[in-house]
Amino acid sequence: MRQHDEKNTLSGSVTDESRAGQPAAGAVEQQTQRLMAEAHRPLRSTRRDTLLCTVLALACIALYLLPTGFENRLPANAVRCRATVLSVDNERVHQYGIVRMGTQYVTMRALDGPYAGQTWQAGNDLVGKMELDKVFAPGDTALLVLTLRDGKVADAVAQDHYRLHTQAVAFGIFALLLLVFAGVTGLKALLSFVFSALMIWKALVPALLRDVDPILLGLGVTTAITGATILLVGGMNRRGVAAWLGSLLGIATTCALALIFAGPFQLHGAVRPYAETVLYSGYPHLNMTRIFLASIFMASSGALMDLAMDVAASMAELAAQSPGISRRAALASGLRVGRAVVGTMTTTLLLAYSGGYIATLMLFMAQGIPLENALNLPFVSAEIMNTLVGSIGLVTVAPFTALTGTWLLIRPEAAGPAHAREPANAAGAASGGNNDAP
Repeated sequence: MRQHDEKNTLSGSVTDESRAGQPAAGAVEQQTQRLMAEAHRPLRSTRRDTLLCTVLALACIALYLLPTGFENRLPANAVRCRATVLSVDNERVHQYGIVRMGTQYVTMRALDGPYAGQTWQAGNDLVGKMELDKVFAPGDTALLVLTLRDGKVADAVAQDHYRLHTQAVAFGIFALLLLVFAGVTGLKALLSFVFSALMIWKALVPALLRDVDPILLGLGVTTAITGATILLVGGMNRRGVAAWLGSLLGIATTCALALIFAGPFQLHGAVRPYAETVLYSGYPHLNMTRIFLASIFMASSGALMDLAMDVAASMAELAAQSPGISRRAALASGLRVGRAVVGTMTTTLLLAYSGGYIATLMLFMAQGIPLENALNLPFVSAEIMNTLVGSIGLVTVAPFTALTGTWLLIRPEAAGPAHAREPANAAGAASGGNNDAP
């Protein structure tokens, strides 16, 4: 009888504990759902995204209207217009092998501007350099530059083939495909594209000509461009901030490496095309070497923020699907994603930088120039430095973004429900075991 009473007492106690654990288990489930909702929240558009789009759209308008300060260098007595080529006179053009030299006279009719419909004979000087010379044929559309004197046309020059319409068509196709494929995200990407172009032309280039320190200026412009691109496309949320911070750390590393290798490589900034021409154009005081070093981390910044966004997006999705994951496990997952992506991205930089020098490589091979000689040429060494320093920075951006993603996206309290379930499950198991006991 006494054993029967003890059994009933034990059974009643376990049952009460089980009933008390049911509300606790329900509270744990609710907390888990709340944490999952919070994890997903950064992936949704918010009013902050709309505000950022508005601010950047206004910034684009302001940059477009902002004078560069160099407008006075444009000839005030020149009128540029689109013209069609009616006929050409090649009598004074002489052929020397594969190049032409002399003057081609082109009869053209203006298609727009104040002199639309009028016909002019323009000169087209050929200097024997295929990359600079242009040869017109009847039916071509050209850019006609008219020089005025006392309100009358004193000279006409066929500047070059008119390509603005073709460029506008190509940009229109790019924008259309971007909008059709990506929708609102494509619109944001297009806005960031326009903002980046305006920042380079309206802010970076004029400031460089005014002898602003290229390194600090490059870091500032790159910070603004990467922030606009990542936060627009990725969203004004923890994921976007993690990608932005990771890319900035990678850019800072690339900048530091460029400064470190500048001495051992012994390169002058004049290795870049037209750099020496800029010095001869009234700017001999510019530090072209620091401009060259700034161009290294600016050129690689696009690939850096691409990789940073890949890692941050993966970690954000991981945090959303597994709210109980620990920071150590999330960091390991972010590093694995970075290792998978960084291999292809380094090859991307190699192809991007070497693609423009295919003809140069062909020349080295055709003329039998030893590889040691070619690799020591200044402009070849400049591209090697550009590729290797950018690739090193690219490798570092993956762990940087994994760290910033772990810090911003993984919340320590998210692991609470996973651990809280264990006592509840243990209580349920104990309750079931005691009910079955004899």
